[in-house]
Amino acid sequence: MMEETKLLQWSVIRSLLAILQWWAFNVTVIIMNKWIFQKLDFKFPLSVSCIHFICSAIGAYLMIKVFKVKPLITVDPEDRWRRIFPMSFVFCINIVLGNVSLRYIPVSFMQTIKSFTPATTVVLQWLVWRKYFDWRIWASLVPIVGGILLTSVTELSFNMLGFCAALFGCLATSTKTILAESLLHGYKFDSINTVYYMAPFATMILAVPAMLLEGNGVLEWLHTHESLCSSLIIIFSSGVLAFCLNFSIFYVIHSTTAVTFNVAGNLKVAVAVLISWLIFRNPISGLNAVGCAVTLVGCTFYGYVRHLLSQQPPGTPTPRTPRTPRTPLNRMELLPLVNDKLDDKV
Repeated sequence: MMEETKLLQWSVIRSLLAILQWWAFNVTVIIMNKWIFQKLDFKFPLSVSCIHFICSAIGAYLMIKVFKVKPLITVDPEDRWRRIFPMSFVFCINIVLGNVSLRYIPVSFMQTIKSFTPATTVVLQWLVWRKYFDWRIWASLVPIVGGILLTSVTELSFNMLGFCAALFGCLATSTKTILAESLLHGYKFDSINTVYYMAPFATMILAVPAMLLEGNGVLEWLHTHESLCSSLIIIFSSGVLAFCLNFSIFYVIHSTTAVTFNVAGNLKVAVAVLISWLIFRNPISGLNAVGCAVTLVGCTFYGYVRHLLSQQPPGTPTPRTPRTPRTPLNRMELLPLVNDKLDDKV
C-alpha cells in the first residue's frame, strides 16, 4: 500500500514537472520571439523561422543519431516526398504565420486568436469532408468564437496584417492536423521524429524566400545594429529553445493524461499572456481580458467534451435518426481530428 502511494506521488510530481518545463519552454520561446521583433528591431519573421528550422533539424539529428534518445522511424524515400514534404510545407506556413503575427500584434492577442484552432478544425472537416459532429462539440465552440470576437473588437493594439496572419495560422494548423491523419497514416511519429523529417524540408522551402524578401534588410541590420554579438546570441538561442520546446512536448505526452494536458494547455496561454504583459506592457482593456478568459474557458470545455465522447464505448448509437450517409457509425466518429499534443510547436 505504501509503495502504491509513493508511486502515485511520484506520478503526480512527474506530471507537474513535465507541465512546468513545457510551460517554461513555450512561454520563453514566444517572449523571446516578440523581444527579437520589438526590442532588437530584427523585424524579419521569415529569417527567424528559418533559424528555428535549422536549429530544430540539428537538434533532432543529435537526439536521434548521436544521443539515441528516440529510435529513428524509417520512412521510404518515396513517402518522404509524397507524404512528408506536403506536411512540411503546411508546417512551414504555420510557423511563419505565427512569427508574422508576433511581429505585428501583442502576445496576448496572438495567443487568444491561436485558441481559435479547434473551431477552424471542426469547420474545415465539416465543410470539406462533410463530417458530422455531436451537438455538444458545436456548442463548445460558441464561447471560443464569442471570446475571439470580443477580444478582436476590443484589442487596443489591433493590426490587420497581424490578425490575418494569426487567423490563417489557425487554418494552417487545422490543415496540418487533418492532412496528418491521411498522409502519415501507418507512421507513428513522435515529436522528435516529426521534427527530424520536417525541419530540413521546411528549411529548404523557406531559405530562398527568406533571402529574397529579407536578405537586404538582414544585411543592413547586421551593419547598423548596436550590441550585435549579444543580439545574435538571443536570436540563435530562440532557435535552440524552439527545438527544446519540441523535446518538452515529447516528455509531457508520456507524463500526463489528455484531460490534464488540455487544462494545462489553456492555463499556459493565460501564463503567456500575463508574462508578456508584465514585460511589454501592451495595453489591455477590461473587455479584452474578459474575451481572452471566455476563449480559454471555451477551449477547456471543448477539450472536456472531446474527452467525454472519446470515453463512449464503440458501437454506441448516435442521437440522430433516421440514418443518412453522413450519420456516423459510432461516437468515435463524432470526434474532431485535433492532435492537441503536437500542435503546440512554435
